[in-house]
Amino acid sequence: MSEQANGLLSGKTCVVMGVQNQWSIAWVIAEAMARAGAQVAITYVDERARKNAETLAAKAPGMRTFVCNVQDDAEIDALAQALKDEYGSIDTLVHSIAYAPADELKNPFVQTTRDGFRIALEISVYSLIAVARALAPVMNEGGSILTMTYLGADRVFPQYNVMGVAKAALEATVRYLAGDLGARGIRVNAISAGPIKTASARGIPGFSSMQQEAAEKSPLGKVFGPQHVAGTAVFLASDAAAGLTGDTIFVDGGYHAMGI
Repeated sequence: MSEQANGLLSGKTCVVMGVQNQWSIAWVIAEAMARAGAQVAITYVDERARKNAETLAAKAPGMRTFVCNVQDDAEIDALAQALKDEYGSIDTLVHSIAYAPADELKNPFVQTTRDGFRIALEISVYSLIAVARALAPVMNEGGSILTMTYLGADRVFPQYNVMGVAKAALEATVRYLAGDLGARGIRVNAISAGPIKTASARGIPGFSSMQQEAAEKSPLGKVFGPQHVAGTAVFLASDAAAGLTGDTIFVDGGYHAMGI
């Protein structure tokens, strides 16, 4: 993130969900928001993930950690109460959560199982609805909700499979939430990153080929990394993006715009 962004989020409180490790896009966003002047909280899914979250949070002064398994409504409600108790109100929610069972990405899409489909849509899509419902009452007017999507929502990528369907549903969810929450002054947007190497991405068969093709065919001729996604997230969380909601912002070097 550029030095010009320093102070852009001063006085704001941002919550980032989906931090897995120091290489995850969610963590790079959390760091960027902290450098931009925000008070930042990150969430972890269970006790096994707690130590890693606390180690990462210790790198940024004042960063707090909170537990939340998005498959448990009681934990989501408890998170909302904990954030209210700690901060009074928040300004930004970053939802960087997605999952599908490994077999659903290895097998042909037509072999998607009922249970695999349910898990992928529940964790990757419904969780955004659930946390938005719980946290919106804690958000200030002018608040910003962000989620992470991918071009697989619009186009077929080999073995992206049910995650492509989940991302398509996620983008539709962004639009419907924007319609609902606009009356509260809350904006809802998605960032569509190019293929970025993360621990989760390594589980997608053929990912390296996807990344190479994106670099070769994008107008800017390279793959943009998590720091570029983080810069866009800081902008969308700031008052400079006050007029943007219901949008998907591409951070892929223009790859999405190319026909061939």
